[in-house]
Amino acid sequence: MIKLGETQELAIYKTVSFGVYLGDEREHVLLPRKEVLEGAKTGESLSVFVYRDSDDRLIATVKTPLVRLGEMAVLKVKQITRIGAFLDWGLDKDLLLPYKEQTEKLHEGQTVPVVLYIDKSDRLAATMHVYRYLTEAPGYEKDRTVEGTVIQINPQMGVFLAVDGRYYGMIPIQEVTQKYAPGDTVHGRVARVREDGKLVIAVREKAWQAMSRDSEKILQLLGANGGRLPYGDKSDPVKIREVFSMSKAEFKRAAGHLLKEGKITVGPYEIKNT
Repeated sequence: MIKLGETQELAIYKTVSFGVYLGDEREHVLLPRKEVLEGAKTGESLSVFVYRDSDDRLIATVKTPLVRLGEMAVLKVKQITRIGAFLDWGLDKDLLLPYKEQTEKLHEGQTVPVVLYIDKSDRLAATMHVYRYLTEAPGYEKDRTVEGTVIQINPQMGVFLAVDGRYYGMIPIQEVTQKYAPGDTVHGRVARVREDGKLVIAVREKAWQAMSRDSEKILQLLGANGGRLPYGDKSDPVKIREVFSMSKAEFKRAAGHLLKEGKITVGPYEIKNT
């Protein structure tokens, strides 16, 4: 059976002037002449990807697409039209991302995380609703290092990820110390595996590692600002995050460490070098 949107092994059924047909008498698909290797013979198996051409006919290609059916990839927007955005996925015909499958307003040149699916008209299309295609993560343990792709940002909850391209993951809002955008690659570790199999991801080091780094950052900022900064124990957490790229708790922990070492003094709204 010929499978739309997948790479598969198909045998040459018949040779014609404009290419070769792959499959059998009952079901076959054209591989255009420009993609047929010289000397290819009837019965020879080829590894091809099957999609639809500009006339919605099934067509085979020996090219490798950037995404296959059910997979996630980060693709570049080539064109915005009245029916949606067209994405570069490595094939001659660009991939449609319909407006209804977009989660934000897009612009040409932008890269976006998408999943390849088959729409109601039996055509391949892309969707930015990646989360619905992710699954529970099997065999992941606490502290395992992972790579994730940002698929959505929720200002109240955190940053949602596709971990290793397939599994549910999230960076809790209290862990978020920098700006992210959909399509960004994130490296972190598993902080917790929830009962439902979803992963809670930490992007900062463990507390003792982070404290050393945060302490050094505070000293560097003090040095660059004349030995004084207008931030202390009672400063706004939002301002702390903006200036130091750390949470209020992390700032207080690092400042407290420097205070114990006698390197700074800490007030309600100020820290200074000693």
